[in-house]
Amino acid sequence: MTGTTRPHPFHPRDLVGGHPVIDLLNTVTARNAADPIDWLDAYPRLLEWAALTGHFTPADLTALRRLAASESASAPETETTETETTETEPESETDSASETEGGPARAARALARVRELREALHDLIAALAHGAPAPADAVARVEDHWKDAVAHARLVVDGATPRLRTTVEASGLDLLRHELALQALDLLRALPADRTRVCPGRRCGWLFLDTSRAGRRRWCSMATCGNAAKGRTHYERRRAGEGHGAP
Repeated sequence: MTGTTRPHPFHPRDLVGGHPVIDLLNTVTARNAADPIDWLDAYPRLLEWAALTGHFTPADLTALRRLAASESASAPETETTETETTETEPESETDSASETEGGPARAARALARVRELREALHDLIAALAHGAPAPADAVARVEDHWKDAVAHARLVVDGATPRLRTTVEASGLDLLRHELALQALDLLRALPADRTRVCPGRRCGWLFLDTSRAGRRRWCSMATCGNAAKGRTHYERRRAGEGHGAP
């Protein structure tokens, strides 16, 4: 993503995607404009977003907050994907700098990896939503993050249902990325491409799952993009009518 980063306090109205992975993609706004804006300006902001989704336990988020703020380098950081920008293909390598860096520096690196996963998933899901072939580069990048998540997860059985469980102890500051990568594969397996939409609102471009009965949802939210579009249409019609009646 080429654009700017801007602080943004998250609110429930920002979670319109219908799935936490889709909501992660929408932490960038104005994707359909020349200057998209990334709202994840720091690791604490990522934690704020994660808490709002309700898909992560308060205990895990508290532990991550402490790791991110700690000046000690004793907390774990996993062998992960690291890139300078979100536009390059990831390379897996051991983060040797974590041996000497404190929590804030390691948190910044963990956030960069979340952004890389986000952009890879956006490229993949947006292509599927438009009926286009899955971009090979995006598939490879998502696969790298998923493999890293699996390598740090444990197989558990809840009742009769086996699943992969992530922990702060194993994943460290990469817990959110690992969990989202695992959830992303589950989403992709069952993604209703014919119900995956891209909002056409001005300076929006958010993705969302259309779960309406008729399947005709157009906007990410009627309260924002929908009403704004209606207002512009009304204004343009009014101007056109005044111009037509002018002498």
